[in-house]
Amino acid sequence: MHNLKELKIWHKAIELSTEVYRLTADFPKEEKYGLTSQIRRAAVSVPSNIAEGAGRNSDKEFIHFLGISNGSSYELQTQLIISKNLSLIGNGVDLILDQIDQIRKMNYSLQAKLSKD
Repeated sequence: MHNLKELKIWHKAIELSTEVYRLTADFPKEEKYGLTSQIRRAAVSVPSNIAEGAGRNSDKEFIHFLGISNGSSYELQTQLIISKNLSLIGNGVDLILDQIDQIRKMNYSLQAKLSKD
């Protein structure tokens, strides 16, 4: 089991989710149950799966949940790009896309470290 509060990746993913919620707050009402909901679920899935994996009994299980978290980051990236293409969000989303890339790199590094232990 890993101490969640000491995981920098988890803190970064929490920040990401918070920013995504702020970003999607102004989406059109007709997207509330569509793209807005999907984006928010994917964003929350990133830190949630890191947390679930950290609470598991083995590094192998943790790596599994880091993989799920990584998949959610790709899903989130895709949905944000679609939103940008639809002009639902502006170029400000590029900072969030950069955050996603940083978290993804941290995720791969953590998986590699856990695999070696």
